[in-house]
Amino acid sequence: MPTATETELTELVARIEPVDPAWQQAGRDRQNDLTKPPGSLGELEEIGIRLCGIAAQCPPPVPHRPHVVVFAGDHGVFAQQVTPWPQEVSVQMAAGVVIGFAGVSVIARAHDARVEVYDVGLKQPAEGTVDRRISAGTSDFTVGPAMSRQQAVTAIAVGVEAANLAIDAGADILVPGEVGLANTTPAAALTAALTGTAVGQVTGRGAGADDAMLTHKIEVIEQGLRTNGIGAETDPLDVLAAVGGYEHAAMVGFILAAASRRIPVVLDGVVSCSAALVAKALAPSVVDYLFAGHAGVEPAIAVAHEALGLRGLVDLGLRLGEGSGGALALPLVRAAALVMNEMGTFSGQGVSKA
Repeated sequence: MPTATETELTELVARIEPVDPAWQQAGRDRQNDLTKPPGSLGELEEIGIRLCGIAAQCPPPVPHRPHVVVFAGDHGVFAQQVTPWPQEVSVQMAAGVVIGFAGVSVIARAHDARVEVYDVGLKQPAEGTVDRRISAGTSDFTVGPAMSRQQAVTAIAVGVEAANLAIDAGADILVPGEVGLANTTPAAALTAALTGTAVGQVTGRGAGADDAMLTHKIEVIEQGLRTNGIGAETDPLDVLAAVGGYEHAAMVGFILAAASRRIPVVLDGVVSCSAALVAKALAPSVVDYLFAGHAGVEPAIAVAHEALGLRGLVDLGLRLGEGSGGALALPLVRAAALVMNEMGTFSGQGVSKA
């Protein structure tokens, strides 16, 4: 288990710098020199510009070693019957990602992305995962905090470790994923708490809740926020510990570590977006390094994207999780960088401008 202190977290946050606007302007200038009408490549142009800022280089490097890390954990709030699925599915699907039959595994293979799974808090060990279990699931946040503050910091440190190991091995773009039955419940709780949005506006059906279960899920989240005294002024680390999950916390560390090393991160769905909200609350400049993989159907995604200043790169009605939507968006980010590098320019090709 990696060392985990709040001092180390503070030091990590201090290393995250905003991107230099001069490099983004260099990206805009190059976009305007490419042989196309201005703005004709739409969002691809903005991706390329942002990649210039992240890398402090124009044209930006083309990502070619994507790495997906899936964090797996179980949740005490599962006891409140907020999902129709049995809890053993968490372990089964964590193993499935490793074996390669899970959705994210297939999509990642399509784009030559490496996939790893870190067990940060499953009820039972899953074969083939990296064992970083902090405990066998979190506690039920309707009766008290899901985690202690130290457990949350430890889970963050696991994410930091995972990101650093991936980057040290050559990864140049990262995707955080997750596995854990009932994890959209803490995701909605985090989103509500960190954006000030009503619980009913950020809570979705997750893995298939019907109308009655959705109503109950909203009530459960509202109870959890009340029980833990979460308000607008609550410290973000306390919010994470009170109503988050181990995989949410690990993704916070994963995102922070990537930003500290100027590596782009492509978010997936509601769980990774809620983790990004925590990361932003700790280090506002982290948003400069984030891309939103997809728009999704969970209502908290739209709320999180607005708070993060992001726009989903694809809109296919996705709600699987696992990192699948982030992996699916990888070729768009790569294409945006290739356009910046390989497309001809008016100044270089002798093409007339309008």
